[in-house]
Amino acid sequence: MKLTNLAIGLPQTIRTAKDRGLLTGICKETASEAYLTADGFRQDDVADKKHHGGPDRAVCVYPAEHYSLWNEKFGCELPPAAFGENLTVQGMSEADVRIGDIFQVGETFIQVTQGRIPCSTIDQRLGHPVMKGMIETGFTGYLCRVVQEGKICADSAISLAARSKNSVSVLEANTIYFHRPEDIEGIRRVLAIESLAEDWRRKFGKRLDAALAKL
Repeated sequence: MKLTNLAIGLPQTIRTAKDRGLLTGICKETASEAYLTADGFRQDDVADKKHHGGPDRAVCVYPAEHYSLWNEKFGCELPPAAFGENLTVQGMSEADVRIGDIFQVGETFIQVTQGRIPCSTIDQRLGHPVMKGMIETGFTGYLCRVVQEGKICADSAISLAARSKNSVSVLEANTIYFHRPEDIEGIRRVLAIESLAEDWRRKFGKRLDAALAKL
């Protein structure tokens, strides 16, 4: 496990690929160090607080390994923190990480709470239909809550502090959410995770109700 990029940034208005103005917090800048609080990094924020941010989604993480896939697929060279993630990491893919896992990063401890649900802002920023590919593959990255506040440096080490008792990986949860909305057993396994983000608990709860109604 390795931290390959640390990035923070406040919302700003950008010009999209279609030359439109968009207020967004997706454009993060590489930082040498940053202080992480329960609500997120200082000098970092989101513009759309309905769908992003909050204690359950204080930190956005994205696996570095996926960059080569998207670069090859779209014939481009994506910038650092292209997906608006705070932590770009190596050796921590969605298939390897379970919801509920706790990692130590520098002085902090963070807990994985849900997979990320990509939005069109990614495509508007990058000018490529990456969102569709992220949903198809489940390579969305994931979100975390802060268990212990502290400083993270660009060269901080990452280690697994506590393995989740459940066996649901981020990738499996993504697959159920995006591709198996009537998988009652799978949905129940996700809902059984105590550390699941409340937003995902509501979303999976609605999926379960809808699936049961069809029986």
